[in-house]
Amino acid sequence: MGGTELLWTGFMLGLVGSAHCAGMCGPIAVALPGAQKRGISLVTGRLLYNGGRIITYMLMGAVLGFFGMGLSLAGYQQFLSIATGVLILAFALLPSGYFNKMMHASPAMFQRTFGKLFGKLMKNGSHGSLFSIGLLNGLLPCGFVYMGLIGALGMGSVLGSSAYMGLFGLGTVPVMFGMAMVTGVFGAGFRQKMQRALPYAAGVVGVLLILRGLSLGIPFISPVLGGGLEMGAEACH
Repeated sequence: MGGTELLWTGFMLGLVGSAHCAGMCGPIAVALPGAQKRGISLVTGRLLYNGGRIITYMLMGAVLGFFGMGLSLAGYQQFLSIATGVLILAFALLPSGYFNKMMHASPAMFQRTFGKLFGKLMKNGSHGSLFSIGLLNGLLPCGFVYMGLIGALGMGSVLGSSAYMGLFGLGTVPVMFGMAMVTGVFGAGFRQKMQRALPYAAGVVGVLLILRGLSLGIPFISPVLGGGLEMGAEACH
């Protein structure tokens, strides 16, 4: 029931979409306190920041996993997988202008809610504050993260959804960690290429979720699932 055969798509989505993170959250990563530190202290602080983001993503995934698990237990696992796949595919097929607008963060409400706390943490510079900055950063309203959460919902379990978002977060780490360590390590050309690839990666995830929901008996891609479409077919006889 966990949908673990598609967990890897969370990492793929995060990795390809990390250029989007670089544009939205890159300024935060570059401005993180403690840049004057060297060696293991600098690396540890930047890893703690990214670890905070990943933990927040996993907690959000776990919350959605409760809903996904409920639908799966009710016999709607196939419908859930197909519905989430169609939704992600619809995002991917949007014209590039609309797609980019949907993916952009909306920081106004975040600033009103967490602005003062975020500012205090940025001034502190301790490892604890860097971890807390990461936790808060994970809550920044962002269409890209919401797309990952839709994919996580399709996993159909608390553990599966949490793991999906954990892998999603890990996929964003190479770019975000690199930006936090070395300013300008990922140039505009690289980010633009990765951003253009994001709709294609999202399309692949959407198609795979749809195939999984169709329960075609294809190992690792469309295994036979219980409930949903099969139960509906049986009820017709």
